[in-house]
Amino acid sequence: MAQKVYNIGVEVTMDTIGGKWKTIILCNLRHGDKRPSELQHLIPNISQKMLTQELKELVHDNIVDRTVYNQVPPKVVYSLSDYGQSLGTILHELCAWGTMHAHTLKDEGKDIVLMEEEQLVTKG
Repeated sequence: MAQKVYNIGVEVTMDTIGGKWKTIILCNLRHGDKRPSELQHLIPNISQKMLTQELKELVHDNIVDRTVYNQVPPKVVYSLSDYGQSLGTILHELCAWGTMHAHTLKDEGKDIVLMEEEQLVTKG
């Protein structure tokens, strides 16, 4: 196997958790264990195939734990591993910045909705 060379640490981070879906999955897992169907509900635009593939890669990288409960039907739950928990600060900051940026875009007159906030309003 050829040696992989990175020029800066953030390249390793992005190679591991980058892309459209992994960080979104990880941000949802910050709030607790989730079954695949729960993640699918929280991330409605991700296909089942892509969700399965991304979870498999995150498990392979030891960032996410996959627990299978021996029952009928089988129950599978995903959670941040101890190692994945080390991403907590980064994930929190990414989410906080995104929320702040969404407000900035709204203030600029952009027509956007941040569903996370909409759900909090309807629950409260």
